Amino acid sequence: MSVGIRQLFLAHQAQTTNFPLGLEVVRAEGMYLYTPDGQKILDLIAGISVCNLGHRHPKVVEAIKNQVDKYMHLMVYGEYIQSPQVLLAKALHEVLHPSLDNVYFVNSGSEAIEGALKLAKRYTGKSEIVACNNSYHGSSHGALSIIGDEMFRRNYRPLLPGITHINFNDQAALEAIGPRTAAVVLEVVQSESGYVPANHDFLRAARVRCTQMGALLILDEVQTGFGRTGSVFAFHQVEDFVPDIIVLAKGMGGGLPIGAFIAPMHIMEALRENPILGHITTFGGNPVSCAASKAVLDTLMDSKYICEVPQKEARFRAGLIHPSILEVRGQGLMLSMRLKDFATVQKVMHACLAKGLVTDWFLFDQNSLRIAPPLIISMEEIDWVCASICEVLDAL
Repeated sequence: MSVGIRQLFLAHQAQTTNFPLGLEVVRAEGMYLYTPDGQKILDLIAGISVCNLGHRHPKVVEAIKNQVDKYMHLMVYGEYIQSPQVLLAKALHEVLHPSLDNVYFVNSGSEAIEGALKLAKRYTGKSEIVACNNSYHGSSHGALSIIGDEMFRRNYRPLLPGITHINFNDQAALEAIGPRTAAVVLEVVQSESGYVPANHDFLRAARVRCTQMGALLILDEVQTGFGRTGSVFAFHQVEDFVPDIIVLAKGMGGGLPIGAFIAPMHIMEALRENPILGHITTFGGNPVSCAASKAVLDTLMDSKYICEVPQKEARFRAGLIHPSILEVRGQGLMLSMRLKDFATVQKVMHACLAKGLVTDWFLFDQNSLRIAPPLIISMEEIDWVCASICEVLDAL
């Protein structure tokens, strides 16, 4: 990063930590980021599971340019008929489940969670929410209330009342779902605790308990959606399981901001009255973002990228064998590589960056390295990544 830009970055752009990575990128294409001095860096985290098709995929760029030539923002969400929204909603319904037929477009995963929580409360007439320890659902006030780590919650209290946290994958803990529960919020793979997959029996048991208690089951597929686990949506791999509400974002937009919460029409109708405009958003369903998202979905459905995910996962697991690697955990191209401590993770991250490889850590599992590349990564690139990481570990 040039000195002038770095000074402006630190002086005027709000920071999230005291140690930002500070990587300046002037161009991104496919699997790679490019710095001002011409360094080529393989992106092993896809903007945290956002760029599932890599950077600037030609089909996504084409869809964006075509839509910009027609119109961009017209009106706050829901009033005008805008074909990018309508066509994307139809396409999502076709690949989800027949019951999930009503799409509410928003701008991010956090906003989608907020909308889903409001919908569950409004539809059920209840107010209590059950979520999981070590879960992550965003950082806005409602989303923060249900994430499963007190370190992130404590300095922002009071938060939403009536929140109960249970242990993930603990079927006995599902007894906490009771007659006053409006919703249960679950991830199919816990995203920030080091990619911990849900036990399928746990998910099915949660589904049964929610039905018994009249609670809605909200499924957070913000990171798992759009092919990352080897199916279009991760819940497709769970037999006899369908959520009441599914929450999407990240990989949905191909790099543009978009999210959605999706539910059956008879549930979503609760936001139409008493009061009207029960949930509103100015920029939700931006037509350019919707056009990009439709291109992402079409490309995934017309390509082999999703069906290749299991083989690519296996290639990573075969290559990430080293005495310093304590465990490789996760599902599909959501993998975490556990090391001995956070200091080692930081050393590996910086040494990898010097080699031309960018990776990251996890909010709730700081002893692990994140491996979540674009789905377009080749077998040869996977081999290079694994060899590079092992070389870095050898040098520690």
